[in-house]
Amino acid sequence: MKNPGWVDLQVNGHHGVDFNSPELTEDQFLRAAEELLEAGTAVFLPTLITGPMELYRRNSQVIRRAVERGGLQKAVPGLHLEGPFLSGRGIGSHNPQWLQLPTRDSLCALHEATGGFIRLLTMSAESPSLAEGIHAARELGIHVSVGHHMAGYAQVRAAADAGAKALTHLGNACPNLVGRHENPLLAGLAEDRLTAMVISDGHHLPPELLRIILKVKGPRKVIVTSDASDATGMPPGPIRILGNDAILEPSGRLYNPEKQCLVAAACTMQRCMDFLESLNLLTEEELLWVGRENALRLLEEKP
Repeated sequence: MKNPGWVDLQVNGHHGVDFNSPELTEDQFLRAAEELLEAGTAVFLPTLITGPMELYRRNSQVIRRAVERGGLQKAVPGLHLEGPFLSGRGIGSHNPQWLQLPTRDSLCALHEATGGFIRLLTMSAESPSLAEGIHAARELGIHVSVGHHMAGYAQVRAAADAGAKALTHLGNACPNLVGRHENPLLAGLAEDRLTAMVISDGHHLPPELLRIILKVKGPRKVIVTSDASDATGMPPGPIRILGNDAILEPSGRLYNPEKQCLVAAACTMQRCMDFLESLNLLTEEELLWVGRENALRLLEEKP
């Protein structure tokens, strides 16, 4: 289908530019943003993963200055923080050293450090301070998505009760082996109030699971994200990425062989939408919903 200008709520970097690098510069960000826009991503949230407060403060300022300098306020309306409020049981490729509990004080500290630039925050639904964290985030104008956890039905339901809006890359960021009847995938599918964000790059989720998620949630409750990293556009081979020694395979699969897990992705939204379209699961109008309209609606809603 014709690219209408995709909206990507999770972009860790692009073509050698790591948004989480302590050496990120304004020029690097602007180059990455320009290439993303040229590749068909009209709006995106730069994503900072679990890390120290000093990095959040520094890189959020670098990104915000670059956005203002480049006149990209509409294209880059804010940040997605994927952490530091994750579960050690669903840590994935993140560094457990920097995990925190989502308290009112920790949320206010993040809000201040980033200059109020956070639009979306991923936190674990397993946290004992879950409700406090979600309420504090919403008061600060931040949307909450839950993920990187082993939360069951009651915990995911409690997240929705507190005001969470979405599920971060549903079906990923959990152990390879989970309980057969109660696990974060089934718990997320069962909670109708939460929109499922999915990575449809052909590696993170098998086509059959994408079909199931779309059938259960419906096209109005699914958002495609790329989870793109600085490996996007790079040649295959060993690569150091997001603190991981990974392998970028010729197929585009980005993999940490030691942790036995994927490490973000190496593709743009266009690749994700092309793969999803090839499965013939959605109409052209529904592809527009999952690739653009649903994400815009989430950003425009009151937290």
